Amino acid sequence: MNFSKKINVFRRYLMNQITKNIGNSYSVTKNEKIEIQRVLICRPNKRLGNLLLITPLLEDVSTRFPDCKIDLFVKGFLAPILFENYKNVDLIFKLPKKPFSNLIQYFMVWFSIRKHKYDIVINVDVDSSSGRLATKFSRSKFRFFGETAELSEKHDDDAHIAKYPVYNFRNYLNQFGFEPNNNPVASLNLKLDQNEIEEGKKTVRNLVRNENKTICLFTHATGSKCYSEEWWDNFYQRLKKEYSGYNFIEILPVENISKISFKEPTFYSKNVREIGAVIANTELFIGADSGIMHLASSTQIPIFGLFSVTNLDKYRPYDNRSVGVNTNVTNIDECIKLINNILLKKVEC
Repeated sequence: MNFSKKINVFRRYLMNQITKNIGNSYSVTKNEKIEIQRVLICRPNKRLGNLLLITPLLEDVSTRFPDCKIDLFVKGFLAPILFENYKNVDLIFKLPKKPFSNLIQYFMVWFSIRKHKYDIVINVDVDSSSGRLATKFSRSKFRFFGETAELSEKHDDDAHIAKYPVYNFRNYLNQFGFEPNNNPVASLNLKLDQNEIEEGKKTVRNLVRNENKTICLFTHATGSKCYSEEWWDNFYQRLKKEYSGYNFIEILPVENISKISFKEPTFYSKNVREIGAVIANTELFIGADSGIMHLASSTQIPIFGLFSVTNLDKYRPYDNRSVGVNTNVTNIDECIKLINNILLKKVEC
């Protein structure tokens, strides 16, 4: 383990020790009057997928309180790009990705959240030490630390990391006497504008050079989530056989890795919105559990998500006929049947 990783391990240990006894969410008196004008949402994480997975909560808060301002406490540089078309999002407090290399900036961000008084502060992930600490440090009477509430109505999908913060938020509002909200949880949403979609359409057209529909592949993933070249080659050859009338394009990671040896036209951009716009102009996205999979999901197209080590119930793609499969128990023949259902618009998940 290198020095940087040792520092991060120590930092996480220290934060866990500091925050392990931070209190529970404020318990309210039924029908206690509260006006919601400014909300702070804490998700101090830099990963693309984890940030996109809070968009259903942003939608829920914005729909319930259309005139409120929402501030975000996050990490890294991605949040302003991902949420640029969310009109309710106001201030974004960004912790540096490497705190020990930017200590002054790191502490300045922490003290910045003290400058504003909030009506509600929401910590998205109960296991986030920094999120719990930011919730405690903020100026608000009503703080929700993210612990799973005893919901008045159980949901069969409340294990999903994008959904349980929404169910908990709704439950907290019910304690204030707000009208219950029983609508389905919103999809992930990058909120691409029409100009971005049109530019993505031009890019896809330039890649494939015909009018056929296109299937988008992402063959990379981090760590043990990544499938081998042999696995991908078998799957890819079957896809090519079954869907010979479709174009294929491959989204590349920053590492410029292709598990199918660059056999299809490829696209890469440093701008995640440009990547999203390209994916939005395809018929189906196929890839392993990753930030790019969640980016694809946020473009509102069907996703065929491949899971082998991560929790399917927690991270599966949903809505828009999307399907997540555990490839440890689902073979390629079964995958093809599910993909057929998606392309024939027989599946609603």
